[in-house]
Amino acid sequence: MKALLLAAGFGTRLRPLTDRLPKCLVPIKGEPLLGIWLRRLRAAGVGPFLVNTHYLHEQVEAYLEGQPDTTLVYEETLLGTAGTLLANQAFFAGEDGMLIHADNYCLADMAAFVAAHRSRPAHCLMTMMLFRTETPQSCGIVELDQQGVVIGFHEKVANPPGNLANGAVYILSAELLAWLAREHPEVSDFSTEVLHRLVGRIYTWETRATFLDIGTPATYALANSLP
Repeated sequence: MKALLLAAGFGTRLRPLTDRLPKCLVPIKGEPLLGIWLRRLRAAGVGPFLVNTHYLHEQVEAYLEGQPDTTLVYEETLLGTAGTLLANQAFFAGEDGMLIHADNYCLADMAAFVAAHRSRPAHCLMTMMLFRTETPQSCGIVELDQQGVVIGFHEKVANPPGNLANGAVYILSAELLAWLAREHPEVSDFSTEVLHRLVGRIYTWETRATFLDIGTPATYALANSLP
């Protein structure tokens, strides 16, 4: 299964660390974040990979040089998460594929995630990775039916109905990719412009492994302190 890793962001909340280092290359216990993603995905049989770049793209290019299963696409102007997906739809060659926001520290069992997608309810067009958060008011919280299908989103509300959060790691069916290109070629953001259109057709899988948004100095320090 191919995977598109979104790695072009500025990482502004992590400054000054990201003043001279792209967020996707910040080290967790000595290993660049992007390297952790690629290593764990390969171990699960996922690949090849497409990585989008923008901020300090030269550093990402240098880091990935010589990796034959990884292709980079530079965006002079950021296209947005859905915009990048649409611009590179040919990469998936008509097959299911992963869309990953690669700025999180994630130790999920990726093989189990793929297996869940392959056994999803027939009417679901994609599978979303979920994790439990201790700060649900700061996350996108999902509401599920008894089958584990999304029936509602609660984005950064004061009293969300639970603590199951969207991890922004997805497996998209070929059917969804074709529908998006055909019906909504104008969208740029996957979270705000696409997901709400798919309520009732998004299957979910929860990871109990470490999953952290390392967007702040505090959470970045936490990631580096975990065993």
